[in-house]
Amino acid sequence: MAKKNSRNTKGRIISAAWELFYEQGYDDTTVEEIIDKSQTSKGSFYHYFEGKDALLSSLSILFDEKYQELMEVMDKDMDSFEKLMYLNRELFKMIDNSISLDLLARLYSSQLVTKGEKHLMDHNRIYFKVLRQIVLEGQQRGQIRDDITVNEIVKVYAMCERAFLYDWCICSGEYSLLQYSEKIFPMLFGKFRA
Repeated sequence: MAKKNSRNTKGRIISAAWELFYEQGYDDTTVEEIIDKSQTSKGSFYHYFEGKDALLSSLSILFDEKYQELMEVMDKDMDSFEKLMYLNRELFKMIDNSISLDLLARLYSSQLVTKGEKHLMDHNRIYFKVLRQIVLEGQQRGQIRDDITVNEIVKVYAMCERAFLYDWCICSGEYSLLQYSEKIFPMLFGKFRA
């Protein structure tokens, strides 16, 4: 029970922080506001995070939670290639609607210069587990090429998503990430369809 409560507390802090970051901007959000919005304590906040900057890496947790949520509602009989396109669309829709460009750019820049853990590249993340599961299923169903390894296909998929996000950041969000991805991502990744 204590483990569930600790995840719940950490999750409330992360959710509150990202909501405030989106509404007010990262620089204009204080730790005290995050604590108030999450209805937690200062001790709880500092138990999980060294400070506000440590929350940047928690964006990958939000992405993973989104993937878990999507896996629960996704049609199990859907074509595996279409499952991958669906996950991409839904994630990019979430980013378009609730993750500020500034925060995404900060996350990517922090991952480029960090000497520590690169959260986005952690292959134990739910993100990578879900992708591997879908690709393997697609290969077994004959929907995704099986002359290329599951890990290589997942690597290309993740690389394509990062490329879209990076370009969107560089272009200062001048286009809809979701609309552009809906048009281009299936063409880029279509080579992996069986």
